[in-house]
Amino acid sequence: MSRTFVYVSNAESKEISIFKMDRESGALTDVASIAIPGTDLPSPTSLPMTVSPDRRFLYAGLRSPPFPASTFAIDPDTGRLTPLSLTPLVSAMAYFTMACNGRFLLCASYTDAKLAVYRIDPDGSINPLATQILQTEPHAHCIIIDQPNRFAYAAILGADVIMQMIFDEQTGTLSPNTPPTVPTRHKAGPRHLTFHPNGHFLYLLNQTDATISTFRIEPGAGTLAEIEMVTTLPAHFLGEANAADIHVTPDGRFLYASERQTSTLVGFSIDPTTAMLNPIGRWPTETTPRGFAIDSRGRFLLVVGLDSNSLSTYAIDQVSGVLTLRSQQAVGKMPNWVEIVDFL
Repeated sequence: MSRTFVYVSNAESKEISIFKMDRESGALTDVASIAIPGTDLPSPTSLPMTVSPDRRFLYAGLRSPPFPASTFAIDPDTGRLTPLSLTPLVSAMAYFTMACNGRFLLCASYTDAKLAVYRIDPDGSINPLATQILQTEPHAHCIIIDQPNRFAYAAILGADVIMQMIFDEQTGTLSPNTPPTVPTRHKAGPRHLTFHPNGHFLYLLNQTDATISTFRIEPGAGTLAEIEMVTTLPAHFLGEANAADIHVTPDGRFLYASERQTSTLVGFSIDPTTAMLNPIGRWPTETTPRGFAIDSRGRFLLVVGLDSNSLSTYAIDQVSGVLTLRSQQAVGKMPNWVEIVDFL
């Protein structure tokens, strides 16, 4: 039987909420809640998560000293998590991603301005000895890697640049591409990155001005060329923008972003040839929508509110991309990250 599970990390309660999702209706059924090892740490701490490409393991990190990252085994029948190991990382990490071969965990540290790469041991655990630690300019917020495992990109919020790097999938090390960085608009605050599914384009969400930049990825070279910038804010917006997260549907037809100041989701259709964005709607959502995810069939978008302690499920209209609220679900305190995992 095919199964889909949803994992929500909760910063204040330091736990992961687990749900089973009905693939047809999007309805969620509560499975369990599991405490993150290191729950004796003081103060709320955000919990970046990522899942191994083979869906056997989930990784979650705490951003309080000693910055422990937990490895969990995922039960494919029930979705439950079994703690396997706890690995202290070099810094507080704002973002986790896996190399596509499943052999390395790549991390970005906002507070300490670092990128770090860790080897994944055969049992799925994070090796405590980093294969590489790179100092960056202030506030590294995100790192992603392309499907061929050739090129990696990091958003550096405090410097208004994207680092573009070459990844060695054998050694797990990053080296600068030429040029090593691409500038973004001054004080835009580059935050999160995502690829178009065709691998030819990359989208950047800027936090402090709530814009989205579209970049073409130059074939062979892996370097970026900006081709468009659009806003996610409503007309006549007054105040300080605070964009949070960005994702593209698996078919590459629609893009969505969250903005925390207005507590909204904004959607765009994607031109199939140019990858440029056309606005399709704006929807009020959970209070302070820090993180969201889209299921692998592109039918549902799940978003959590950092200040509402709940999760909303939206149906994605397959023709227009319009979002329709289906349900709301209580989660832990200060939810901030969502992962959706399929088992066939």
